[in-house]
Amino acid sequence: MDHKNAQHKRRDVLLQVSNLKKYFPIRGGVLNRVVNNVKAVNGVSFNVLRGEVVGLVGESGSGKTTVGRTILRLEEPTSGTIDFDGTDIGKLAKPVMRRYRKRMQIVFQDPYASLNPREKIRTMLGHALAVHNIGTAADRDDRIVALLEQVGLSGDYLDRFPHEFSGGQRQRIGIARALAVEPEFIVADEPVSALDVSIQAQVVNLLDDLKSKFNLTMLFIAHDLAVVEHISDRVVVMYLGRIMEIAPTRTLYRAPNHPYTKALLSAVPSPDIHAKRDRVILTGDIPSPINPPSGCVFRTRCPIAIPDCAQIVPELKEVSPGQFSACIRTAP
Repeated sequence: MDHKNAQHKRRDVLLQVSNLKKYFPIRGGVLNRVVNNVKAVNGVSFNVLRGEVVGLVGESGSGKTTVGRTILRLEEPTSGTIDFDGTDIGKLAKPVMRRYRKRMQIVFQDPYASLNPREKIRTMLGHALAVHNIGTAADRDDRIVALLEQVGLSGDYLDRFPHEFSGGQRQRIGIARALAVEPEFIVADEPVSALDVSIQAQVVNLLDDLKSKFNLTMLFIAHDLAVVEHISDRVVVMYLGRIMEIAPTRTLYRAPNHPYTKALLSAVPSPDIHAKRDRVILTGDIPSPINPPSGCVFRTRCPIAIPDCAQIVPELKEVSPGQFSACIRTAP
């Protein structure tokens, strides 16, 4: 698509996702044959530039977490390409893919489930260093202490177990584990959604500081647009396995184009009590990814849908510099 070549030519592209699909087969019958598919990701294309944070947003069930996991090959892609620094890693054999694990890491959503409750922090972070041959056995404790201090924790915590920490502290440990192998690219999969509101801003600010300090490139997945605004350079909006809009953060929040983006933003509380914002109410639930609507997948909930929306699958088209929208009614 044209938008892939048009986006930010002045900077290097580290990650290029092209027509990515991830279907989960549904089996049934006596022979346990595939009878249908859950179309979790259905033709997604976007890029991430070096040193950039791209926010990936959408309601639950939009496919955003599956995109992140498929990029890292935690899920195998059904089709499409995942070009990381010039190599299509979606087609690499698993032994070869291991070499890229050091360069690509993930911060998981649930800080309670993502840490081994039976391992001390020293052991947990030490494993990450040992697997990728970082440092020597003699200096790993010093490296682990430095990692903890970088995420705002004390080196005195080395011999504690995960249950001895708060949720925010556990997420900081998860971030330290991701940073341990000195990655270039991090997928932050809803890293604050399981935390108290009072702690969320601290973790987002920490990730923002670490991004600048280590020149990290990041895909920040979230359903909360208020959180995404503060850390992202650009935002990708997903709905039911497809991309609805891509835009620089400032543009998206000031002048959203797609009706789905407008609906999401209309629900974000404004700090200005005098600000007037038209509330867009989406009726009904998000359809099943097993049998998504024909044409535009958003049409069944769209306030401006017309009959053509049931027949035409809209392509992402540039509607303003750097802003792309998949809507036959708003795109030129």
